[in-house]
Amino acid sequence: MTGNAIHILLVEDNVDHAELLLRNLESLALPVRLHVVEDGETALDYVFGRHDYSDRAQFPPPALVLLDWRLPRLDGVEVLRHVKTHPSTATLPVVVLTSSDTENDVDTAIKLRADKFLTKPADGSVLMQLLGELGFSTAAKTARTHAR
Repeated sequence: MTGNAIHILLVEDNVDHAELLLRNLESLALPVRLHVVEDGETALDYVFGRHDYSDRAQFPPPALVLLDWRLPRLDGVEVLRHVKTHPSTATLPVVVLTSSDTENDVDTAIKLRADKFLTKPADGSVLMQLLGELGFSTAAKTARTHAR
């Protein structure tokens, strides 16, 4: 499964939200491998293969980042800014997930080149549509690893 799986990095500090997203992905039977981190600094370490995440066989580069907007240590705004301004990750799809849909948050996400902005909780059909719009195919099963 790892070879053909879509490696998704979920950056989410709320365990319940992470679990709900995993269940929704599992219901779609997608070839997804979900890697979960709980703060912005750890997210950047994972994305850039630094520190504990330098072993790319164990922690493959993500094909997609699902990014909570409100995070400890480094917020989603800064994570998005770092990812989208670095030459090696500028084209990495980043979807901002938040419980807020204020115009300011949406405008900031768009300005920083987020690929999509979803209000939590995102159900299975919304996730399926999102993955399709981002060019990911469907078929197989979801697995999760915690990259803490």
